[in-house]
Amino acid sequence: MTDTKSPTSLTIVLAAPRGFCAGVDRAIQIVEGALDKWGAPVYVRHEIVHNRHVVESLEAKGAVFVEELDECPTDRPVVFSAHGVPKSVPAEASRRNMIYVDATCPLVSKVHLEADRLHKKDHHILLIGHAGHPEVIGTMGQLPDGAISLIEDESQAEAFAPPPGTPLAFVTQTTLSVDDTAKIVEVLRRRFPEIAAPKKEDICYATTNRQDAVKAIAGRVDAMVVLGAPNSSNSKRLVEVAKTSGCADARLIQRAHELDDAWLDGISRLGITAGASAPEVLVEEVIAACSARRTVLVEEVEVTREDVHFKLPRELVA
Repeated sequence: MTDTKSPTSLTIVLAAPRGFCAGVDRAIQIVEGALDKWGAPVYVRHEIVHNRHVVESLEAKGAVFVEELDECPTDRPVVFSAHGVPKSVPAEASRRNMIYVDATCPLVSKVHLEADRLHKKDHHILLIGHAGHPEVIGTMGQLPDGAISLIEDESQAEAFAPPPGTPLAFVTQTTLSVDDTAKIVEVLRRRFPEIAAPKKEDICYATTNRQDAVKAIAGRVDAMVVLGAPNSSNSKRLVEVAKTSGCADARLIQRAHELDDAWLDGISRLGITAGASAPEVLVEEVIAACSARRTVLVEEVEVTREDVHFKLPRELVA
């Protein structure tokens, strides 16, 4: 793709929507609200969202991030991350008489409730997701051991052997590739025509919208930058979607200093998006870094407008 502007110019094409979703915004507000209500320190089990900038900003305000509940003192409040936790975690917090606030995204909680509902109807649950991701750990931890089987890809969907005489149902992680998940579901429906599906799509609106926005600009740029953390599922999916939608040169970076000068010099049109846990300030940082090197023109391509807001937990509502 050639640029009709001067060789020193760079056109930046911004994907919209991008960045924070309602669940991430709510989770951050919960930590800040807990700090306002109880003072520092407030403990947070696991990164509240997968973004170092966000985590470090909250640490500066007095949040202390830990991986397990036993790292938290019993006399200080603890917040559970937006990804959700197994049922055993709040149960243990209650046993220890701890103050805790659950920042699980309401759309993740919806998956938990769906899995529980289907389990109570004696279905064996198939969870489409990525092993080891906190959301998957939290969802599998809603039900007894053996009640959920994890399906990560089409080959596992083809190989899955169901428990004899048990009806099947599936739910999904909320941050998956829409297209990849559809292929897995297609295999499951072909093999198990009676499999029960969620009442509504489990992949969240923000994941879908950000992937659609990337698809809209992928064929119009020479390269794309996705702002996000390497452990952020939805951010990694945006890189994959860009590559399969017409932009082979897509990269995941956390901050502007990771931009490669030699790489940037060979680009005339750069796409930029951000994962659902990456704040807009990081996008602005990249634009500023590009502007320091080149004459920058900025375009924005918006595929939809989001107006979703989630209420805070009652513990933090005055």
